[in-house]
Amino acid sequence: MRTRRRARVRTTRVEYLLPHAHETVFWARWLTAAFLTRDATAAPCPADPADAFLIVTELVANVTRHTRSSCRLRLCFQDGTLTVEVSDDCPDRPRLRPAGDGEESGRGLLIVYALAHTLDVLDGPAGGKTIRATLSTG
Repeated sequence: MRTRRRARVRTTRVEYLLPHAHETVFWARWLTAAFLTRDATAAPCPADPADAFLIVTELVANVTRHTRSSCRLRLCFQDGTLTVEVSDDCPDRPRLRPAGDGEESGRGLLIVYALAHTLDVLDGPAGGKTIRATLSTG
C-alpha cells in the first residue's frame, strides 16, 4: 500500500488593528510593504506590489475618511493569491460614485475594482463590514 503525500501549501497571514487617525494610511502601507518583502524563504509576492499598496491605501483611507471606526487590516498570501481585507464597525456599504473632472477624490473604489482580481463586501457579525480584494501572482 502506498501512502500519498499531500502537497505542502505555504500560507502567510498577518492581522493588524489600526486606530482611526490621520497617519493610519501611512502605517497600513508600511505594514503591507513589510509583509510583501518578508524573508527570502517565503513565497513570492504578487506580480506588482504597487497594486497591493494602492488597494490597501484606498481601502484604509475610506475607513478613516468615511467612518469613525478603527479598522482591521488582514493580509494573507496562499496558493499564489494575495488577499487584502479591511474591516470596520460601520454598517454602511461602500458606493461607487462618479467623480467630477476637477475633483481630487471619489475614484478610489473604482481603482480598487480595476486592480483586484475579485472584490467583495462582506457583512460583519457585529454590524460592520469587511472589504476583501484578491490579487493573483500570475
